Formats: sequence, structure tokens, C-alpha cells
Amino acid sequence: MTTVPAVSVRGLPQWLLPVAEAVETVRPEQLSRFLPPQGGGRPSAVLILFGEGERGPELLLQERARSLRSHAGQLSFPGGALDPEDGDADGVGPLRAALREAREETGLDPSGVQLFGVLPKLFIPVSGFVVTPVLGWWREPSPVGAVDEAETARVFTVPVAEFAHPGNRRTVTHPSGFRGPAFLVADALVWGFTAGLIDRILHFSGWEEEWDPRNEVPLSAYA
Repeated sequence: MTTVPAVSVRGLPQWLLPVAEAVETVRPEQLSRFLPPQGGGRPSAVLILFGEGERGPELLLQERARSLRSHAGQLSFPGGALDPEDGDADGVGPLRAALREAREETGLDPSGVQLFGVLPKLFIPVSGFVVTPVLGWWREPSPVGAVDEAETARVFTVPVAEFAHPGNRRTVTHPSGFRGPAFLVADALVWGFTAGLIDRILHFSGWEEEWDPRNEVPLSAYA
């Protein structure tokens, strides 16, 4: 069982403090219009891991294998459903699940991660997951990579500055009528739940740069 460290902002780098402060005040409806239903949904968690590389603050992402039945080729944060041994979905369960899934998917060493915040639970209607976003500071970076290539195509980091750059921002459109924020980074399109979280983090942390949401791209162009 993955050991869960205490959630703490102590010792965070100065640049990460705006994120930690935003986590304390943001409300669920400010993050998404899809909120958990009463008594429904499968508990899950994702790890939003901030590190500091040669190009400044960065986020850890993974690309799902294109052979998967669902979410094939999509870019996402490490994460997945809670296992029984993770514990209560309203307690440390999401923290443990986020670290466990990150270790299983990317090879990340959880002992080098400082958890500093937890965002409100959100809902993904298409999958039925109730997701707890767990935020971490990669205090002691460890080697990462695709642990199981049948599920993960690649693991990589993207500078926060690239997400914030107006030239990399798009509004993605889906035949279903869905419209949402997207990012053209790392030779791919980040969209959906992951892009929505990144968009809100940039906004509430004061990192957002002015961009044109009328710059649309159909999802079919990147399928």
C-alpha cells in the first residue's frame, strides 16, 4: 500500500504559492459544470504534479496508448479508479490512489512528491468517474517513463509557460456539441477533462495570458 504523506504547503517554491492559495478558495462550480451526482459515480483520482525543469515550472502528463478501447491517444494526468485498499473516497483514499496510479503508470517514486492541495470532486459523464484532483510538488524528481506500453505511449513534462502561451491555446469542438479549452503542446492536442483543469488552474492562479477563444479546432482533426 502506498504511504500517504501529509498534505502541506510548507517549503513550496514561491512560484507555486498562487496555485496553493487558489486551491483553498475555489468552488466546484468554478472548475466545471459537471458536478458529482447524488450517490453515483465511480471514485477516482488524478495527480496534478508540478515540477521545475530547465524551462521553468512544468506539469507531468502521459499519453494513452492508441490501442486502448477508451481514451486512446489522449493526453492526461496520471490517475485512475480507487482500489478497495486505497481507503475511503472522502478521506485519504484519493491521495493514495493518485500516488499509486502515478507510480504504476509512470514509474514515479511517490516518496519524492509533496502533496499540497486537493481540488473539489468533479464528474466525467462519459465514463461515470467522480474524480478528485490531487496536487503535488515534485520535490525530488525521479526517472519516469511508460511502465506498460500497452496502456501508456509516453510520459513527459510540459512547461507551464507553453500552456499559458496564447499561440498554443484553442477551443476544441466536438460533433456532440461539446466545446471546451484545449492546448496544442508536445505535438498533440490536450483537451477534455485534463485541459479543463489546466485552464482553470491557469486562470485562478493568475498565470493565464489573454487568448482568443474564437480560435477553434475540430477534434476530428486530431483523432
